[in-house]
Amino acid sequence: MKIIFAQGNPGTQYEKTRHNIGFIMLDRLADQLKVDFITKTKFHATVAETTLKGEKLLLVKPTTFYNDTGIAARAICDFYKLNPATDFLVIHDDLALPFGTIRTREKGRDAGNNGIKSLNAHIRENYKRIRLGIYNEQRDKINDVNFVLGVFSQSEFGQLDPLFHETKKFIDAFTNDSFVSTKVVVPTPQEA
Repeated sequence: MKIIFAQGNPGTQYEKTRHNIGFIMLDRLADQLKVDFITKTKFHATVAETTLKGEKLLLVKPTTFYNDTGIAARAICDFYKLNPATDFLVIHDDLALPFGTIRTREKGRDAGNNGIKSLNAHIRENYKRIRLGIYNEQRDKINDVNFVLGVFSQSEFGQLDPLFHETKKFIDAFTNDSFVSTKVVVPTPQEA
């Protein structure tokens, strides 16, 4: 079994915010796989389930707020007796990386991300991550909370499809047990 776990905040008011880029990517994956999310209160999450190459795959969006997502991760790992090091992939925003940058890691510290702090407190640091850059020049003009809870610009919304296409390659690598640490920059339409 494999778990793809996205960081984000529940509620329609957060749907298009930078902090929810993980949820946005997971929603696109669910659409592609033709699966629906169902609320699972025992996991503190909504979960979409499918089978991929004979192996069960769960897409998970916590119903806790971003800074408490470790609660959902612990509940799922305990219930299924999963090893986070091999069976758990987290997709989340990264304030330090420019928008369009994807960095993968096989484990690591939180780098100031409160959602990752929660995950590390509940399942330790040894799990795979897809970090999606959200930084733009606006971040230098407002505080971090207002920035991450702000919505994407029209230009950024236009880049979410190519960003998903690249993110999906790393998801596929995870499900094929070939995930590695790397960095990719998705070109903007002007650069392509």
